[in-house]
Amino acid sequence: MLSIRSLINDLRDDYPQFNFELSDEFLWSTQKQTIFINPEMEQSHEYTLHELSHALLHHKGYERDIELLKLERDAWDHAKIRIAPHYDIVIDNATIQNNLDTYRDWLHARSTCPECQVNGIQTKQQLYTCISCHHLWRVNEARVCALRRYSLSSIK
Repeated sequence: MLSIRSLINDLRDDYPQFNFELSDEFLWSTQKQTIFINPEMEQSHEYTLHELSHALLHHKGYERDIELLKLERDAWDHAKIRIAPHYDIVIDNATIQNNLDTYRDWLHARSTCPECQVNGIQTKQQLYTCISCHHLWRVNEARVCALRRYSLSSIK
């Protein structure tokens, strides 16, 4: 397998419309048209192709939290099927499912009612309501920081 630095050089040649920068995290920045890559992380090849897929699929954002899970799934599928074979990289299903589990756990935590612990539904961006006790709460962004849920009220 190519070294991560060789892969980045190949990607720069193959995708000149994007910037590739070393970082301490993996991230696609639509504003900067930049893929940030952590070369020290285990499976850096796979994650690099995953972030490139976000760029190629024109992923810019999402309104509902559940949409993020779909964007992540689409990016992993694209990376595995369309890009990885070209660079002789294998992205196994366990890697994909382990990564997607982090988003599933994130979504579950956000949607859990702080009053009764039943899963609620998202009614607006960062707003949830409980289908059981009708409690309302707001969540923070919490993709890279600790999740916070702020109770607003209950409709009875």
